Amino acid sequence: MSKKHKAQSGLIEREDSILVIIDMQDKLFPVMAEKEDLANQVMKLVRFSKIIGLPVIMTEQEKLGPTLPWIMGELASVSPVHKVDFNCFGCEAFAKRVQELERRTLILCGIEAHICVAQTALYAASEYEVHVVADGIASRSPENRRIALERMSERGITITSTEMVIYELLRKAGTDTFKEVLKLVK
Repeated sequence: MSKKHKAQSGLIEREDSILVIIDMQDKLFPVMAEKEDLANQVMKLVRFSKIIGLPVIMTEQEKLGPTLPWIMGELASVSPVHKVDFNCFGCEAFAKRVQELERRTLILCGIEAHICVAQTALYAASEYEVHVVADGIASRSPENRRIALERMSERGITITSTEMVIYELLRKAGTDTFKEVLKLVK
């Protein structure tokens, strides 16, 4: 399959992707709706990214505390990008990290769905292939999360799930990597 055909298929390509973890911070996380499911899905994505060597960018919104310790424990070598803008691309350091990685697909997870995730996705959609992990985002209100997903989808942003991301990036079963990743999803 040619690279052009793969891009047109809508499937995520490992060599062209970045996992973006938005504002998973200790002052914001406790007030999220369905935070236990959010934590489980984001942790799967974090561990999966380590297994396959997927680059990760984390952001921290100013004054909301540090990234949750269980994420930092897994990604100790990744320094969070500190920001005040809701749209991550409003932060020069974030835009620079994305540009330096020279990849065209952003896989977004984090909080809040209707603020920082949505603004980042909507802004990026004109220049990047954007995939928002629906079970890896949350808001304080489930209604705000639902509206954010609907709006992003209407703008052509791909709405996906943790397992869809994992299996698309794996591409096939029967490998040692597949066997290692299987422990995450079972």
